Amino acid sequence: MSEEVSLSLDEVRRLSIDVLEAGGLSPDHAKAIAAVVYAGQRDECHSHGVYRLLGCVRSVKEGKVNPNAVPDVVDHAAAVVRVNAHYGFSPLAFERGRPLLIEKARKLGLAAMAINNCYHFSALWPEVEAIAAEGLVALAMTPSHSWVAPAGGTKPVFGTNPIAFAWPRPDGPPFVFDFATSAIARGEIELHRRAGKSIPTGWAIDSEGNPTTDPTAAMAGAMLTFGGHKGSALSAMIELMAGPLIGDMTSAESMAFDEGVGAAPCHGELILAFDPKVFLGADAAQHVARAETMFDAIVGQGARLPSQRRYEARERSERQGVRIPKVLYDDLKALLPR
Repeated sequence: MSEEVSLSLDEVRRLSIDVLEAGGLSPDHAKAIAAVVYAGQRDECHSHGVYRLLGCVRSVKEGKVNPNAVPDVVDHAAAVVRVNAHYGFSPLAFERGRPLLIEKARKLGLAAMAINNCYHFSALWPEVEAIAAEGLVALAMTPSHSWVAPAGGTKPVFGTNPIAFAWPRPDGPPFVFDFATSAIARGEIELHRRAGKSIPTGWAIDSEGNPTTDPTAAMAGAMLTFGGHKGSALSAMIELMAGPLIGDMTSAESMAFDEGVGAAPCHGELILAFDPKVFLGADAAQHVARAETMFDAIVGQGARLPSQRRYEARERSERQGVRIPKVLYDDLKALLPR
């Protein structure tokens, strides 16, 4: 078993900010990114925790990311917010645009936020969970780099193309799901490679189009969508909704824009927010109660709601802190000034 290091959650946040600022990111960007990394590590989403700091710093060093970008929030239309991230990382752009998105959704019942020209590296659930905390239903989606082959194909076209959804609940945390439309997040393959582990069959194919369990061969070949043609169709929808619809790049265009340097994907993100109180008026409480009946029917038979594992991990981490591989901790400490 590999050696591990124990960290409190405060230490995770401080380490994240220190690494990001040492890597050249402005304090505002460092704090916004650290909040997302903190959430991933706290909830034991290891592929979206402190491991992601390595890619953030590398993307800055490669000269692609603007580490001091100041997002512009534009009141674009009655129900539309646009945020130009100016080629900075996405978390700060989301933070700056969220208040106007929420304001519009509460006024109109439904509002959309398009984030353009952003480098996206993180999970989407922290974003939809933040919107659900305001009593709103949320949906978010984004392309990435073209790492994923369409169903029946052998060459990458799609990104991992995650989609996330949050439904606020009257008592306790929201119902949330967040998943890539690829069979697995790309970060999971990289974590297997770092640990010297094989990947399961069905995650990827090699450069010749053959199934592979070798993570290195997988990253040189193509990942696969989940659910065959169904995941492939959903991935194509995300390409369209969070690409051409908002005037931003598809995953293939993002890959070309990268010019082979291996930075984080640059593209757009689409976030939708719905206010149940506007949709339902005086009947809102009645229909929210019907949703709770459905949730009770799921867990009442022993099934697990999406995000339940994360919430359990969150409580555990808040009590006990977290553990990360020592080799990863050493890699991160090496990025700090001596």
